[in-house]
Amino acid sequence: MFIIEKVCLTMKMTVNRYLIFILVVVFSSGCVANVTNSVRSDHSSLSNPSGSDSGSSRLGPEYGQSPQWPSNIGNGLSGLFDYANEENIEESTNDTLVDNYTGIGSEAANSDVNNDHPDKEQNFLDTALEFYETSQEFWKEDNPDKAMAALDQAYANMLKANPDDTPELVQQVDDLRFMISKRVLEIYASRYTAVKGNHKAIPLVMNRYVENEIKLFQGPERKFFIDSYRRSGRYRGKIVKMLKEAGMPEELSWLPLIESGFKIRALSRARALGLWQFIPSTGYKFGLSRNAWIDERLDPPKSTKAAIAYLKELHNIFGDWSTVLASYNCGEGTVLRVIRHQKVNYLDNFWDLFQRLPFETARYVPKFLAVLQILKDPVKYGFNLDDPYPPVPYEVATIDRQVHLKKVAAKLDISVKELADLNPELRYSATPPDPYTLKVPVGKASLLLATINDIPKWTPPQRAYAFHRVRSGETLSLIALKYRSSVRTIMRANRLRSRHFIKIGRKLKIPLRRTRVRTHRASKGRLRADGTYRVKRGDSLWRIAYRFKTSAAKIKRLNKMKSTFLYVGQILKIRNL
Repeated sequence: MFIIEKVCLTMKMTVNRYLIFILVVVFSSGCVANVTNSVRSDHSSLSNPSGSDSGSSRLGPEYGQSPQWPSNIGNGLSGLFDYANEENIEESTNDTLVDNYTGIGSEAANSDVNNDHPDKEQNFLDTALEFYETSQEFWKEDNPDKAMAALDQAYANMLKANPDDTPELVQQVDDLRFMISKRVLEIYASRYTAVKGNHKAIPLVMNRYVENEIKLFQGPERKFFIDSYRRSGRYRGKIVKMLKEAGMPEELSWLPLIESGFKIRALSRARALGLWQFIPSTGYKFGLSRNAWIDERLDPPKSTKAAIAYLKELHNIFGDWSTVLASYNCGEGTVLRVIRHQKVNYLDNFWDLFQRLPFETARYVPKFLAVLQILKDPVKYGFNLDDPYPPVPYEVATIDRQVHLKKVAAKLDISVKELADLNPELRYSATPPDPYTLKVPVGKASLLLATINDIPKWTPPQRAYAFHRVRSGETLSLIALKYRSSVRTIMRANRLRSRHFIKIGRKLKIPLRRTRVRTHRASKGRLRADGTYRVKRGDSLWRIAYRFKTSAAKIKRLNKMKSTFLYVGQILKIRNL
């Protein structure tokens, strides 16, 4: 049992309940075999009638020993799928297993050992077998959803049985586990293969939750839906192409409609950004760069590539698109925790866990399905949709010079807004110091490359903020007074929610005033012969550094200053002579 518990704990956060169940069966088969072999040695009624090895099961020699699973089973879902596709899972094998199971059940009913065991335990196992056989019928009818639902019930009834040390029941439970896990693996393998080539894989479910979301789109959210639909034309064509190349359902191209309304610069309260609403950590995980100059969460092609990789990973974990969409919204960890606290008969039905999800996520999947329903037949739901905006064509030019977009736009005779809209990932309307591929309107790339040396190189301004580490007894008011700032400015710069609580040791970013430190102008002091300067009324460290073409950090270092606080008459060393 220690091995089983260890496997469960290891796999809970990486695979779904199906795979946890299958892997527990796989790795615990040796333990169960030891138990059943020990029991058989004491009960000759369970020995192999054909006279084969005593370690063999009544199910035949292939089930009497631990199965030989593939070496790549450690690769998770993909390894199991490879195994399922390589092995020939024959119906006759399962039929033989069922026949032998029935034989064991009959023998158990007549066994002396079973007389003191409640009949209800055997009834649970018989019911589980009936559900298993029903799942086989659904599977033959090419109805995997109903087949999986029947396996749900088979598994639930099997768990209700408490075999204790009754050898016949122990054997039946062991065989049922193997039968169910094999069928689950087969269904999952078929689903995985189908998704790779099927672009209509998201079922259009209609229930009261979806109907409620449709009514919201018809009412208070109507304008949002129409505006988002029109904006979709700028990006959706490229998204659909990338989804098809990845073998993913093209319906996922409508996900940005509910994520961001197809707004490039959409920013959520959770600091998720862009069409696909990536938070920084998830964006970094899937290859989106974010530094002082660029944030690729705002780049439509790159963020779409990252979103496809994320959705594909989630589908490998959960196996059905409804649960994948919920996980995309609130994170796979949240969904896995909800699944872990479900009743034992939950396997693969999203609507089983629907009401346990966070409120926003519980609306997320029905809202997406409502979008698909409306777009399938807009007139039916009262929408007369205008044509979407066309995509904006562009070409690229790689430049190795840091320039401001305002200067580039003037050279190309276009508006700054047009250039900025083509390059939303640029954080400060300027290119990075490293070589950068800039998007420009069609026909302008050659002109830019020919005139790039005529555009003045842009030098970023000196940093206009300082850092302060909170000490015991300090308040935001005292810190703001010290740096000639305001409490509200400091709170906004550090995303603080309360002005009354700050943690000792926290490093605060303090924005510094640039030009209007006070209502009067600072005097134009001169540098002394010894390289020092006397602080005048209205001076700030940043202004002094700017005036003498140095940096605030260098002045602080020369004067061994712990903060940027100045007082009138203070002598500052500006340069070493």
